[in-house]
Amino acid sequence: MTDPTPVGIPGDLAWQRAAPDDATGAGPWIEIAFGDGESVYLRETSAPDTVVTTTLAKWDAFTLGVQAGEFDHFVDGT
Repeated sequence: MTDPTPVGIPGDLAWQRAAPDDATGAGPWIEIAFGDGESVYLRETSAPDTVVTTTLAKWDAFTLGVQAGEFDHFVDGT
C-alpha cells in the first residue's frame, strides 16, 4: 500500500531515499524527488504527507555547502 500524495504535490515523483546501502528497516530516512522545472521535494519516511518544497538553485546551494563543510558544526557538536 502506498501513501496518498499530499495535495499540490505531483503524484508521479520518483523519490530517492538517502540511506546507507546496508540499511535495514523503515528508517526514518529522508527522501528527495526532483519535479518538473525547478522544483525539489523533500520528505521523511516516517511522515510522507509532510513535504517540503524548494528550488533547484537553493538545493544546489545547500549541497555545495554540505560538501564545503559549512554544516559540520551540527554533527561535530561544536
